[in-house]
Amino acid sequence: MQRKSLIPPQITRTTAALAVGSVLLTGCGGQAAPKSQTDDPRAMLPAAVRDAGVLRIASDLNYAPVEFKDQNGQATGLDPDIAEAIGKQLGLRVEFQDTPFDQLIPGLHAKQYDVVMSALSDNRQRREGTDDNGNQTNPGVDFVDYFIAGTSILVKKGNPKGIASLDDLCGHTVALQRGTTQDAIVARQTAACERRSKPLTVKLFDTDDKALAEVKAGRAVADLNDFPVAAYVAQQQDGGKAFEVASAQIQPGPYGIALTKENTALRDALAKALDRVIRSGEYDRILTQWNVSAGAAQNAVVNGGF
Repeated sequence: MQRKSLIPPQITRTTAALAVGSVLLTGCGGQAAPKSQTDDPRAMLPAAVRDAGVLRIASDLNYAPVEFKDQNGQATGLDPDIAEAIGKQLGLRVEFQDTPFDQLIPGLHAKQYDVVMSALSDNRQRREGTDDNGNQTNPGVDFVDYFIAGTSILVKKGNPKGIASLDDLCGHTVALQRGTTQDAIVARQTAACERRSKPLTVKLFDTDDKALAEVKAGRAVADLNDFPVAAYVAQQQDGGKAFEVASAQIQPGPYGIALTKENTALRDALAKALDRVIRSGEYDRILTQWNVSAGAAQNAVVNGGF
């Protein structure tokens, strides 16, 4: 996807903070892109997708610079650009469907679209379809991993409460988007704060913009975000005067393209196409454009998250 006439994000802290992204995704315990009898990823596609000529992708387009809408309302950002490059390898047009984050996986299982690509962290819970207590909530998904990022704490400029770690959140209120990896991280931290007799209050919102508004208004001390997003917000909002990143990255892990488990043919075709994009140099060019090169994967991996 060609980028529109937006001001390019200048995420100068990404290189240092995403150094972990230089490791092979295969180190996460997944499997490399599968070998096939053909080297043509288009030939590996399910007939229905190949005949339709389009890859339908659900994404919460509210998470700059990973995915968001340009001034014309079109999908732009890191994920749309990578998806467009994969689509070219597959001979498919890519079509983004703006979908609330907590509806992404339910919609996938309802076959409303082919895949989910929305800064979605590949983790065991999502792969197995379980909740925090290990109860089955859905059939689970497979992932094709394509990028590595961790979580950062975002606070008001000047960091008035001196927040530098998860433990510093104890006794305060945080705001964040529900259904995210950060939601799970804070849920675990809530128990840790209870043990210290310093309860952590959590406000959950449908969008990250609403969570950020709580922090900006002083009704919460922090929001938690994927690092590329946190760095982008800190530098772009109010000319860099509203927020700052207050922590090193927490729990770095891979973003993955999610598919239903029975959709193995499309999964393997995507992995093959992603490998081609990486080897061609187009992948590195896209990451450079969005200033997140240190989060690069060296190859496509299936289900490589922790």
